[in-house]
Amino acid sequence: MSLCSFRQVPHQPLLLAAKRASLIIPLLIFLSVFSIVIACLTGSVSLSLSELWHAMMELIHGEPSSLAASLLELRLGRALSGFITGATLALSGVMMQALLRNPLADPYVLGISGGASVGALAMILFYGAFWMVDLAAFAGAIAVALLLFALAYRDLRGSGSSDGSAPILLLTGVIVASGCGALITLMLSVAPDSRLRGMVFWMIGDLSNTQGSSMPWIVGVLVLIFAMRNARGINVAAMHADNATTLGVNIGRLRQLLFLCSALLTASAVSTAGSIGFVGLIMPHACRFALGPDHRLLIPSATLAGGSFLVLADTIARTVVAPQQLPVGVITAMIGVPMFLLQLHQLRRR
Repeated sequence: MSLCSFRQVPHQPLLLAAKRASLIIPLLIFLSVFSIVIACLTGSVSLSLSELWHAMMELIHGEPSSLAASLLELRLGRALSGFITGATLALSGVMMQALLRNPLADPYVLGISGGASVGALAMILFYGAFWMVDLAAFAGAIAVALLLFALAYRDLRGSGSSDGSAPILLLTGVIVASGCGALITLMLSVAPDSRLRGMVFWMIGDLSNTQGSSMPWIVGVLVLIFAMRNARGINVAAMHADNATTLGVNIGRLRQLLFLCSALLTASAVSTAGSIGFVGLIMPHACRFALGPDHRLLIPSATLAGGSFLVLADTIARTVVAPQQLPVGVITAMIGVPMFLLQLHQLRRR
Protein backbone atom coordinates (compact mmCIF):
# COMPACT_ATOMS: atom_id res chain seq x y z
CA MET A 1 0.00 0.00 0.00
CA SER A 2 1.36 3.40 -0.94
CA LEU A 3 1.93 6.18 1.56
CA CYS A 4 -0.79 8.27 -0.12
CA SER A 5 -3.42 5.52 0.15
CA PHE A 6 -2.37 4.79 3.75
CA ARG A 7 -3.03 8.39 4.75
CA GLN A 8 -6.49 8.33 3.19
CA VAL A 9 -7.76 5.36 5.22
CA PRO A 10 -8.27 7.14 8.59
CA HIS A 11 -10.24 9.92 6.89
CA GLN A 12 -12.82 7.61 5.34
CA PRO A 13 -15.09 7.38 8.46
CA LEU A 14 -15.01 11.15 8.77
CA LEU A 15 -15.92 11.55 5.11
CA LEU A 16 -18.76 9.06 5.44
CA ALA A 17 -20.07 10.84 8.55
CA ALA A 18 -19.90 14.20 6.79
CA LYS A 19 -21.73 12.77 3.78
CA ARG A 20 -24.49 11.35 5.98
CA ALA A 21 -24.84 14.64 7.82
CA SER A 22 -25.07 16.56 4.52
CA LEU A 23 -28.03 14.37 3.54
CA ILE A 24 -29.82 13.95 6.87
CA ILE A 25 -29.67 17.45 8.34
CA PRO A 26 -31.25 19.17 5.27
CA LEU A 27 -33.96 16.49 5.25
CA LEU A 28 -34.75 17.15 8.92
CA ILE A 29 -34.74 20.91 8.33
CA PHE A 30 -37.27 20.38 5.53
CA LEU A 31 -39.36 18.21 7.88
CA SER A 32 -39.27 20.97 10.51
CA VAL A 33 -40.46 23.62 8.04
CA PHE A 34 -43.11 21.22 6.71
CA SER A 35 -44.48 20.54 10.21
CA ILE A 36 -44.77 24.27 10.92
CA VAL A 37 -46.55 24.86 7.59
CA ILE A 38 -48.99 22.04 8.34
CA ALA A 39 -49.64 23.55 11.77
CA CYS A 40 -50.39 26.93 10.17
CA LEU A 41 -52.76 25.43 7.57
CA THR A 42 -54.66 23.10 9.90
CA GLY A 43 -57.28 23.99 12.48
CA SER A 44 -61.00 24.36 13.07
CA VAL A 45 -60.82 26.84 10.16
CA SER A 46 -58.50 25.51 7.46
CA LEU A 47 -56.37 27.74 5.25
CA SER A 48 -55.27 27.10 1.68
CA LEU A 49 -51.71 27.64 0.49
CA SER A 50 -52.73 30.82 -1.35
CA GLU A 51 -54.46 32.19 1.76
CA LEU A 52 -51.39 31.28 3.79
CA TRP A 53 -49.13 33.17 1.38
CA HIS A 54 -51.30 36.33 1.38
CA ALA A 55 -51.61 36.18 5.17
CA MET A 56 -47.83 35.87 5.47
CA MET A 57 -47.38 38.95 3.28
CA GLU A 58 -49.79 40.87 5.52
CA LEU A 59 -47.83 39.92 8.62
CA ILE A 60 -44.53 40.85 6.98
CA HIS A 61 -45.87 44.30 6.06
CA GLY A 62 -47.37 44.72 9.54
CA GLU A 63 -50.98 44.95 8.33
CA PRO A 64 -52.84 41.83 9.55
CA SER A 65 -56.36 42.87 8.53
CA SER A 66 -57.84 39.57 7.27
CA LEU A 67 -59.08 36.55 9.20
CA ALA A 68 -56.38 34.42 7.59
CA ALA A 69 -53.65 36.76 8.86
CA SER A 70 -55.06 36.65 12.38
CA LEU A 71 -55.23 32.86 12.32
CA LEU A 72 -51.71 32.63 10.92
CA GLU A 73 -50.34 34.91 13.63
CA LEU A 74 -51.83 32.71 16.36
CA ARG A 75 -50.92 29.39 14.78
CA LEU A 76 -47.40 30.40 13.78
CA GLY A 77 -46.59 31.63 17.29
CA ARG A 78 -47.90 28.41 18.81
CA ALA A 79 -46.06 26.25 16.26
CA LEU A 80 -42.76 28.02 16.90
CA SER A 81 -43.24 27.63 20.66
CA GLY A 82 -43.99 23.96 20.18
CA PHE A 83 -40.94 23.51 17.99
CA ILE A 84 -38.47 25.05 20.43
CA THR A 85 -40.07 23.18 23.36
CA GLY A 86 -39.76 19.85 21.59
CA ALA A 87 -36.25 20.67 20.42
CA THR A 88 -35.06 21.55 23.93
CA LEU A 89 -36.65 18.42 25.42
CA ALA A 90 -35.00 16.18 22.81
CA LEU A 91 -31.62 17.88 23.23
CA SER A 92 -31.92 17.57 27.00
CA GLY A 93 -32.71 13.88 26.59
CA VAL A 94 -29.58 13.31 24.50
CA MET A 95 -27.41 15.07 27.07
CA MET A 96 -29.05 13.32 30.03
CA GLN A 97 -28.57 9.88 28.46
CA ALA A 98 -24.90 10.69 27.80
CA LEU A 99 -24.49 12.03 31.34
CA LEU A 100 -26.04 9.03 33.09
CA ARG A 101 -25.00 6.49 30.45
CA ASN A 102 -28.52 5.14 30.70
CA PRO A 103 -30.78 4.73 27.62
CA LEU A 104 -33.90 5.16 29.79
CA ALA A 105 -32.87 8.61 31.05
CA ASP A 106 -35.01 11.54 29.98
CA PRO A 107 -35.26 15.25 30.94
CA TYR A 108 -37.55 14.46 33.87
CA VAL A 109 -35.58 11.64 35.48
CA LEU A 110 -33.71 13.80 38.05
CA GLY A 111 -36.77 15.61 39.40
CA ILE A 112 -36.08 19.00 37.79
CA SER A 113 -39.55 18.98 36.23
CA GLY A 114 -40.93 18.23 39.69
CA GLY A 115 -39.33 21.40 41.00
CA ALA A 116 -40.91 23.36 38.16
CA SER A 117 -44.30 21.84 38.97
CA VAL A 118 -43.95 22.73 42.64
CA GLY A 119 -43.14 26.35 41.77
CA ALA A 120 -45.95 26.69 39.23
CA LEU A 121 -48.63 25.03 41.35
CA ALA A 122 -47.63 27.02 44.43
CA MET A 123 -48.01 30.25 42.43
CA ILE A 124 -51.44 29.20 41.14
CA LEU A 125 -52.60 28.04 44.57
CA PHE A 126 -51.38 30.79 46.88
CA TYR A 127 -51.02 33.83 44.67
CA GLY A 128 -53.32 33.12 41.76
CA ALA A 129 -51.44 35.27 39.22
CA PHE A 130 -51.17 33.18 36.07
CA TRP A 131 -48.77 35.62 34.44
CA MET A 132 -46.15 34.70 37.07
CA VAL A 133 -46.58 30.93 36.73
CA ASP A 134 -43.82 30.54 34.12
CA LEU A 135 -41.37 32.51 36.23
CA ALA A 136 -42.21 30.49 39.34
CA ALA A 137 -41.84 27.23 37.40
CA PHE A 138 -38.43 28.24 36.07
CA ALA A 139 -37.30 29.30 39.54
CA GLY A 140 -38.49 26.00 41.05
CA ALA A 141 -36.66 23.96 38.41
CA ILE A 142 -33.42 25.89 38.88
CA ALA A 143 -33.70 25.57 42.67
CA VAL A 144 -33.99 21.76 42.42
CA ALA A 145 -31.14 21.65 39.87
CA LEU A 146 -28.88 23.61 42.22
CA LEU A 147 -29.85 21.33 45.11
CA LEU A 148 -28.99 18.26 43.05
CA PHE A 149 -25.72 19.83 41.93
CA ALA A 150 -24.76 20.55 45.54
CA LEU A 151 -25.68 17.05 46.73
CA ALA A 152 -23.97 15.25 43.86
CA TYR A 153 -21.06 17.62 43.19
CA ARG A 154 -18.38 15.13 44.21
CA ASP A 155 -20.06 12.38 42.20
CA LEU A 156 -20.34 14.57 39.10
CA ARG A 157 -16.56 14.94 39.15
CA GLY A 158 -16.19 11.18 38.54
CA SER A 159 -16.26 9.36 35.24
CA GLY A 160 -19.77 8.02 35.70
CA SER A 161 -18.82 4.42 34.95
CA SER A 162 -16.51 2.37 37.15
CA ASP A 163 -16.69 4.84 40.05
CA GLY A 164 -20.47 4.40 40.41
CA SER A 165 -21.20 8.14 40.31
CA ALA A 166 -23.96 7.87 37.70
CA PRO A 167 -26.14 5.53 39.81
CA ILE A 168 -25.62 7.77 42.85
CA LEU A 169 -26.65 10.85 40.88
CA LEU A 170 -29.68 9.01 39.50
CA LEU A 171 -30.69 7.79 42.96
CA THR A 172 -30.35 11.31 44.37
CA GLY A 173 -32.56 12.65 41.58
CA VAL A 174 -35.20 9.98 42.17
CA ILE A 175 -35.36 10.82 45.89
CA VAL A 176 -35.67 14.55 45.19
CA ALA A 177 -38.34 13.84 42.58
CA SER A 178 -40.28 11.81 45.15
CA GLY A 179 -40.18 14.74 47.57
CA CYS A 180 -41.45 17.10 44.86
CA GLY A 181 -44.19 14.60 44.02
CA ALA A 182 -45.33 14.61 47.64
CA LEU A 183 -45.54 18.41 47.66
CA ILE A 184 -47.49 18.35 44.38
CA THR A 185 -49.97 15.84 45.79
CA LEU A 186 -50.39 17.94 48.94
CA MET A 187 -51.14 21.11 46.96
CA LEU A 188 -53.61 19.33 44.68
CA SER A 189 -55.43 17.86 47.69
CA VAL A 190 -55.95 21.23 49.39
CA ALA A 191 -56.56 23.33 46.24
CA PRO A 192 -60.03 24.87 45.83
CA ASP A 193 -62.10 23.73 42.86
CA SER A 194 -61.72 27.11 41.15
CA ARG A 195 -57.96 26.57 40.77
CA LEU A 196 -57.72 22.79 40.63
CA ARG A 197 -58.51 22.48 36.91
CA GLY A 198 -55.82 24.99 35.95
CA MET A 199 -53.25 23.20 38.13
CA VAL A 200 -54.01 19.78 36.64
CA PHE A 201 -54.06 21.11 33.07
CA TRP A 202 -50.67 22.78 33.56
CA MET A 203 -49.14 19.52 34.77
CA ILE A 204 -50.37 17.57 31.73
CA GLY A 205 -48.65 19.90 29.28
CA ASP A 206 -50.19 22.56 27.07
CA LEU A 207 -49.01 24.97 24.36
CA SER A 208 -52.05 27.23 24.17
CA ASN A 209 -50.47 30.10 26.16
CA THR A 210 -46.81 29.85 25.16
CA GLN A 211 -46.54 32.40 22.34
CA GLY A 212 -44.07 35.25 22.56
CA SER A 213 -41.56 33.78 24.99
CA SER A 214 -37.96 34.29 23.91
CA MET A 215 -36.29 32.51 26.85
CA PRO A 216 -36.57 28.97 25.37
CA TRP A 217 -34.95 30.15 22.12
CA ILE A 218 -32.03 31.80 23.91
CA VAL A 219 -31.42 28.79 26.16
CA GLY A 220 -31.89 26.28 23.34
CA VAL A 221 -29.56 27.99 20.87
CA LEU A 222 -26.79 28.57 23.43
CA VAL A 223 -26.89 24.97 24.71
CA LEU A 224 -27.01 23.60 21.16
CA ILE A 225 -23.86 25.56 20.30
CA PHE A 226 -22.16 24.21 23.43
CA ALA A 227 -23.25 20.64 22.63
CA MET A 228 -21.98 20.79 19.04
CA ARG A 229 -18.63 22.23 20.15
CA ASN A 230 -18.25 19.39 22.67
CA ALA A 231 -19.79 16.55 20.64
CA ARG A 232 -16.49 14.63 20.55
CA GLY A 233 -16.17 14.85 24.33
CA ILE A 234 -19.79 13.72 24.73
CA ASN A 235 -18.98 10.69 22.58
CA VAL A 236 -16.16 9.88 24.98
CA ALA A 237 -18.37 10.44 28.04
CA ALA A 238 -21.07 8.15 26.67
CA MET A 239 -18.91 5.31 25.35
CA HIS A 240 -15.33 5.51 26.70
CA ALA A 241 -15.58 7.32 30.03
CA ASP A 242 -12.91 5.17 31.69
CA ASN A 243 -10.31 6.26 29.14
CA ALA A 244 -11.39 9.91 28.95
CA THR A 245 -8.21 11.36 30.41
CA THR A 246 -5.96 9.52 27.97
CA LEU A 247 -8.19 10.74 25.14
CA GLY A 248 -7.76 14.36 26.22
CA VAL A 249 -11.21 14.96 27.75
CA ASN A 250 -11.79 16.41 31.22
CA ILE A 251 -14.69 14.08 31.96
CA GLY A 252 -15.53 15.56 35.37
CA ARG A 253 -15.90 19.10 34.06
CA LEU A 254 -17.83 17.87 31.02
CA ARG A 255 -20.30 15.94 33.19
CA GLN A 256 -20.93 19.00 35.35
CA LEU A 257 -21.60 21.12 32.25
CA LEU A 258 -23.86 18.43 30.79
CA PHE A 259 -25.88 18.38 34.00
CA LEU A 260 -26.22 22.18 34.14
CA CYS A 261 -27.15 22.44 30.46
CA SER A 262 -29.72 19.64 30.77
CA ALA A 263 -31.19 21.38 33.80
CA LEU A 264 -31.47 24.69 31.94
CA LEU A 265 -33.14 23.01 28.96
CA THR A 266 -35.60 21.14 31.14
CA ALA A 267 -36.42 24.21 33.21
CA SER A 268 -36.97 26.26 30.08
CA ALA A 269 -39.25 23.68 28.44
CA VAL A 270 -41.30 22.83 31.54
CA SER A 271 -41.79 26.45 32.59
CA THR A 272 -43.01 27.24 29.06
CA ALA A 273 -45.36 24.35 28.33
CA GLY A 274 -45.68 22.18 31.44
CA SER A 275 -44.63 18.54 31.68
CA ILE A 276 -44.77 17.04 28.18
CA GLY A 277 -43.58 13.47 28.33
CA PHE A 278 -41.88 11.07 25.91
CA VAL A 279 -40.32 13.69 23.61
CA GLY A 280 -36.99 13.66 25.46
CA LEU A 281 -37.03 9.85 25.64
CA ILE A 282 -38.34 8.79 22.23
CA MET A 283 -36.59 11.21 19.87
CA PRO A 284 -33.00 10.50 21.02
CA HIS A 285 -33.72 6.77 20.82
CA ALA A 286 -35.27 7.01 17.35
CA CYS A 287 -32.39 9.08 15.99
CA ARG A 288 -29.77 6.86 17.63
CA PHE A 289 -31.51 3.76 16.24
CA ALA A 290 -31.61 5.21 12.71
CA LEU A 291 -28.37 7.20 12.57
CA GLY A 292 -26.01 5.65 15.10
CA PRO A 293 -24.49 6.87 18.38
CA ASP A 294 -22.20 9.61 17.03
CA HIS A 295 -23.27 12.78 18.86
CA ARG A 296 -21.92 15.00 16.09
CA LEU A 297 -24.91 13.85 14.04
CA LEU A 298 -27.21 12.74 16.87
CA ILE A 299 -27.39 16.14 18.60
CA PRO A 300 -28.69 18.24 15.67
CA SER A 301 -30.83 15.37 14.36
CA ALA A 302 -32.60 14.76 17.68
CA THR A 303 -33.08 18.51 18.18
CA LEU A 304 -34.78 18.97 14.80
CA ALA A 305 -36.77 15.73 15.09
CA GLY A 306 -37.99 16.61 18.58
CA GLY A 307 -39.21 20.02 17.47
CA SER A 308 -41.03 18.58 14.43
CA PHE A 309 -42.59 15.80 16.50
CA LEU A 310 -44.05 18.15 19.09
CA VAL A 311 -45.41 20.54 16.43
CA LEU A 312 -47.21 17.68 14.67
CA ALA A 313 -48.47 16.28 17.99
CA ASP A 314 -49.85 19.69 18.98
CA THR A 315 -51.53 20.01 15.59
CA ILE A 316 -53.30 16.71 16.25
CA ALA A 317 -54.20 17.82 19.80
CA ARG A 318 -55.98 20.97 18.65
CA THR A 319 -57.70 19.55 15.56
CA VAL A 320 -58.77 15.96 16.30
CA VAL A 321 -61.83 17.05 18.32
CA ALA A 322 -61.93 20.71 17.23
CA PRO A 323 -62.98 23.21 18.47
CA GLN A 324 -62.11 21.47 21.76
CA GLN A 325 -58.36 21.12 22.36
CA LEU A 326 -56.63 18.16 23.98
CA PRO A 327 -53.50 18.47 26.13
CA VAL A 328 -50.51 17.85 23.91
CA GLY A 329 -48.89 15.72 26.61
CA VAL A 330 -51.63 13.13 26.13
CA ILE A 331 -50.94 12.94 22.38
CA THR A 332 -47.17 12.57 22.83
CA ALA A 333 -47.74 9.74 25.30
CA MET A 334 -50.21 7.95 22.99
CA ILE A 335 -47.72 8.18 20.12
CA GLY A 336 -44.61 7.64 22.23
CA VAL A 337 -45.62 4.38 23.92
CA PRO A 338 -46.07 2.30 20.72
CA MET A 339 -43.02 3.96 19.14
CA PHE A 340 -40.84 3.01 22.09
CA LEU A 341 -42.16 -0.55 22.19
CA LEU A 342 -41.51 -0.88 18.45
CA GLN A 343 -37.95 0.34 18.89
CA LEU A 344 -37.37 -2.18 21.68
CA HIS A 345 -38.72 -4.95 19.47
CA GLN A 346 -36.43 -3.95 16.61
CA LEU A 347 -33.43 -3.84 18.95
CA ARG A 348 -34.19 -7.37 20.19
CA ARG A 349 -34.45 -8.64 16.62
CA ARG A 350 -31.04 -7.13 15.85
